[in-house]
Amino acid sequence: MRSFWVKKALRLLLLLLGVSAAAFALVSLSPVDPLQTNVGQTALGSMSAEQIQQLRQYWGVDVPAVERFVRWLSGAIRGDLGISLLYRRPVVQVIAEKAAYSLGLMAASWVVSGVVGFALGVIAAAKKDRISDRLITGGALLLSGTPAFWLALVLLTVFSVKLGWFPVGLAVPMGVTADQVTLWDRILHGFLPAVTLSVAGMPNMILHTREKMIQVLESDYVLFARARGESKASIVVRHGLRNVALPSLTLQLCSVSEILGGSILVEQVFSYPGLGQAAVNAGLGGDVPLLLGITVFTAVFVFCGNLAADLLYLAVDPRMREGGEER
Repeated sequence: MRSFWVKKALRLLLLLLGVSAAAFALVSLSPVDPLQTNVGQTALGSMSAEQIQQLRQYWGVDVPAVERFVRWLSGAIRGDLGISLLYRRPVVQVIAEKAAYSLGLMAASWVVSGVVGFALGVIAAAKKDRISDRLITGGALLLSGTPAFWLALVLLTVFSVKLGWFPVGLAVPMGVTADQVTLWDRILHGFLPAVTLSVAGMPNMILHTREKMIQVLESDYVLFARARGESKASIVVRHGLRNVALPSLTLQLCSVSEILGGSILVEQVFSYPGLGQAAVNAGLGGDVPLLLGITVFTAVFVFCGNLAADLLYLAVDPRMREGGEER
């Protein structure tokens, strides 16, 4: 186990270094001018040369890219991710504020997509080649090719604009102070984004669970159980669920990156003030410290999801523990 944790720590360090360097390189190569984007060409035209020079120093335009990255990296090693240029606050504070919205949204969609997708996959396998199986499988295949942002636009148009059942956007009602926002307000504003992410994350779980369950139901020991007179419901519960639950849970743990990536587009559609919207604003606005901080945070978040899947297999499957001890 010591060797296991040492390898994971080294991989995490290399991962963080790689993604932060890649994100910084992409921002540095971007043709977006932070001054024109955040200040405006008209405002720049009315400023003096000294004021423009001060702005260039604030946004770090004149500093070489390598030097800026080394400065940021040296601070990140000490736990200082810098100051957000757009929010004028420490990056850690901005990420903590935005993560409070995104993590709740992703957690709800992760649970719903996993539970509902697993149940639909089991039903489709138990009703193989019947109308219910064809409807579930066809729907999963259709949703797997549907972009999350398009699905978000459809739900927003139908349930918010046409029917008016849910708010059009944001995470809280407009013109309401923080102490007046209720839990019901947060649920209403986060319902459609959560549904969008849940529906977009179901196809893989449905198709994977269906395929694994069919393999179990066509195995020899299930044939022997049928010969003993066990009902199909008993076979699905006693034999099928036990063999399918662990691979499906592992798949769901590894799907954290997909939910995180989908939340970026979904938050933009619903104007939801989470990490996804903050990352887009930081990229378009040239806020390098905030963008790198969000990149590091999301990389750690996805790494923890994959690590949880590995630990789950180590805890459940003795063969992996024995193989690790022998190595």
